[in-house]
Amino acid sequence: MAHGVSGFEFADIAKIVQERMSGLVDEIRTDALGNIIGVRYGDTTDPLRPKVMLAGHMDEIGLMVTKIEEGGFLRFTQVGGVDPRILPGHEVIVYGKKPLTGIIGVKPPHLTSREEAARAHKMSDLFIDVGMPEEMVRDLVRVGDVVTFKRQVSELTSDVLAGKSFDDRAGVAVMLVCLEELKRYKVAADVYAVATTQEEVGLRGAMVSTYGIIPDIGIAIDVCHAETPGVPDWKTSSMGKGPALTQGANIHPKVYQGLERAAKELGIPVQPDVAPAATGTDAWAMQVARCGVATGLVSIPERYMHTSVETLSISDVEKAGRLIARFISSVDACFVKELKKWT
Repeated sequence: MAHGVSGFEFADIAKIVQERMSGLVDEIRTDALGNIIGVRYGDTTDPLRPKVMLAGHMDEIGLMVTKIEEGGFLRFTQVGGVDPRILPGHEVIVYGKKPLTGIIGVKPPHLTSREEAARAHKMSDLFIDVGMPEEMVRDLVRVGDVVTFKRQVSELTSDVLAGKSFDDRAGVAVMLVCLEELKRYKVAADVYAVATTQEEVGLRGAMVSTYGIIPDIGIAIDVCHAETPGVPDWKTSSMGKGPALTQGANIHPKVYQGLERAAKELGIPVQPDVAPAATGTDAWAMQVARCGVATGLVSIPERYMHTSVETLSISDVEKAGRLIARFISSVDACFVKELKKWT
């Protein structure tokens, strides 16, 4: 699968997104943080067309080399929210002068004390072994090189996939479905489809792209937690039963209502999601940019978030793209004007 650790999206995933977006928008540009911004202009000649911004982040969590030790073993730290418990035994790719396959090793259980065996591994206990002599490793790898999980997509059923980085490449896929679907509509608004960078380390791509675009409406597309053994039902949504729509302080009620209405018109089931404060997604950065943006959040239910086997339903992705396109087709100057009426 494509790689693109936060801050290094340009290495692979950005090129793929540009290729997939080509033909669906009128122009594609990038900014200083590497955001890919596809613009589809509205189908009217009105110079004051509303602006709708879509945001799905293309970066992924990963690792970064911090030290080359005797024997050529690599110590590392995390980029984004990596759980050390999932790491031992993982195959990885180290992006040095050339990509190197490695494995994350740890002291074997036969050689650990009872105290060590009783606790979870810390990241400082782990190392990457690329199987090469130290001098060769030092020639090919530098401190600061990034590392990604080596994992291909697994098709569990015809509708369920498992793989790495669906958080949030699934959101980018939703945007592409939406752009394709918009061909069916006459659209008054200009649509800015933004594959954002550095979400996993602080929503940075969404911050700067929203500031530059100055949208009237922003819709973030991300993943949420799907039903999983041991997790309370009220904290999850169900895979295969449609996307989740978030309500809360981060969400403009009229944008939420518009998305909900679009889903009903298409007969698409949606699930409720609640966020009393900030959502931890690009929706937060979009909402508070400049003088504020009316924001919505559409999420794809996903199991095993921030692992290399994130699992989701393809049909949820397709439905999310369709309902967002329907919502966009309803946005005009009157709708935007109503967003500022609170009484």
